[in-house]
Amino acid sequence: MTYHHLRNATAVIETETKHILVDPMLGEVGSIETFTSKRFPPFRNPLVALPEQASDVLDKTTHALITHQHADHIDEAGIDFLKERQIPITCSKLDADALKSKGLHVVQELEYNKAVSFLGGTIQGTSATHGYGKVAELMGNVMGFYIELPNEPSLYLSSDTIYTQEVKDIVFKKEPDVSVIPCGSAQLDEHDPILMTMVDIIKFVEESKGQVICNHLEALNHCPTQRKDLKNNISLDTLWIPEDGAKKEYT
Repeated sequence: MTYHHLRNATAVIETETKHILVDPMLGEVGSIETFTSKRFPPFRNPLVALPEQASDVLDKTTHALITHQHADHIDEAGIDFLKERQIPITCSKLDADALKSKGLHVVQELEYNKAVSFLGGTIQGTSATHGYGKVAELMGNVMGFYIELPNEPSLYLSSDTIYTQEVKDIVFKKEPDVSVIPCGSAQLDEHDPILMTMVDIIKFVEESKGQVICNHLEALNHCPTQRKDLKNNISLDTLWIPEDGAKKEYT
């Protein structure tokens, strides 16, 4: 498996036969509204462009995974891309109708904690809590994915979540070979953080037996944690902090 990190949570998972696009935020710089206007500078999002090589990887897309409907996970450009090509989509049952109404080709609707067939292997929708405290209710439903494909390492896409007991259960009971977690420590103008703080990022990495990939870095105006902060706080070689456009092979 080769993991292509494009920007924020947008990635392509390349297997022997498939190219699976995850959470396509494909718009130009500033095409999405600012997510905070007081706590951090009110820049419009995304803050950075897609890497030059993104189009070559995206052109190979055979399938897509959508974790939730926030604009930094599927924006208008992402919708257009999926719709024009009628890419088969797997998503939460809770998001399926809304995505279908946009003209997207949803072929698989997942329930939480139920493994089903997926591309010759299995996929399970996993719980994700998008924030500490009451803010998680305001952020709506989010789904992560635990994926096992033939001849590939097991993969846990946590999506936007904090380090809850449900997430720990995946780490300790499933022991994924590769995990992808949000590391930007995002915050809105009010409320507690809506993604893992540095303390919980460190816990996740230290407690994981497999490799860990960081996303949600330096692409959105409400994510204060930068790559250098992670490098300064975590020295384990199981952690990969990719630059936009980087790729890494896992066996």
